[in-house]
Amino acid sequence: MNAKPITMVDLHGCYLAQHAEIDAAIRRVLNSGWYILGQECEAFEQAFARWSGARHAVGVGNGTDAIVLALKALCVGANDVVFTVSHTAVATVAAIELAGAIPFLVDIDPATFTLDVAGLEKAILSCNVGKPRAVIAVHLYGHPCDMEAIRTICNRYGLLLIEDCAQAQGATLGGAPVGSFGNAATYSFYPTKNLGAFGDAGAVTLNDDALAERARALRQYGWKERYLSDLAGMNTRLDEIQAAMLAVRLTRLTGEIARRRAIAAIYDSVLGGVVEIPRRRAGAGHAFHLYVVRHQHRDQLATALKQVGVGTGIHYPVPVHLQNAYRDRVALGPSGLPETERASREVLSLPMHAFLSDEDVERVATEVARWAKTYGRPSTKSP
Repeated sequence: MNAKPITMVDLHGCYLAQHAEIDAAIRRVLNSGWYILGQECEAFEQAFARWSGARHAVGVGNGTDAIVLALKALCVGANDVVFTVSHTAVATVAAIELAGAIPFLVDIDPATFTLDVAGLEKAILSCNVGKPRAVIAVHLYGHPCDMEAIRTICNRYGLLLIEDCAQAQGATLGGAPVGSFGNAATYSFYPTKNLGAFGDAGAVTLNDDALAERARALRQYGWKERYLSDLAGMNTRLDEIQAAMLAVRLTRLTGEIARRRAIAAIYDSVLGGVVEIPRRRAGAGHAFHLYVVRHQHRDQLATALKQVGVGTGIHYPVPVHLQNAYRDRVALGPSGLPETERASREVLSLPMHAFLSDEDVERVATEVARWAKTYGRPSTKSP
């Protein structure tokens, strides 16, 4: 008999783990008769702000809107250049353009897949497409960027700093939570995230009271008083049902992140030297939204795992700057993005979610090790 399939994520498991509380939350909202920006949203915003170490959280419709709202709240727009990476979900770059600003893409550090600090400074100095205004630091896969170095550069050149924490709920650096280093932080609660909704949802966290008030107005047409727009805003509201369900899911988040780290430790113990395993920057607390390995024969590994019932993913197969919508029109760092392009050919995400058993994880790791006997260990050219 074939072994049961092992999937990349288990969204149904998220529901089953708390189904009674989730069902009760949904019924509570439906019985309340209030479905947009009510008590449930406010309660979740307060709980998430406490959990993430921020003064304020502003719930929005999705993670892309969170970035747009953060940029608008910080008055970043036309002719302003925002520096970020190409090795990210396209949402990061799309949001910059939706805010009316100009993306400028920088290469990555090959060890952690996050923004290359030296490349960032070179990009700022070479920028000739607009006014350098902000940096979006993407904490990718659950690993934090080198925030102290990035913040130093932002201070040196007078740039705003936004943290894209969509994949890094629960990550830390030097004991401080991600989201606490910049002017604003953005989160996605897409169902696959460490804290996932049962639909689309997102949030912006801020520590400045006036900025938070501005963000709350901007998310609903710029209203400070109903039907009266003091600012040119947008429509991105976290609905009451999603907020209520997220509040339930939040109660398990710390424990689920601990489980993700335990799973990563099993992978590490078996796969070190077999494939390139995730590296951690000194002082970094990885949240393991994804467990990403790399190998020069990535596609063959993915095929082999599929044949034995193990799901995988590629995050991301085509860098933003090489996609048709952006190719040849977005600004790039002066040396191009060679590490980004190489990573896109070599990265592979293994199953990672809080409902994997130790036996599941060991089976995945064993299958990877068995495959590696055929294709050999990683190239010495890997980082």
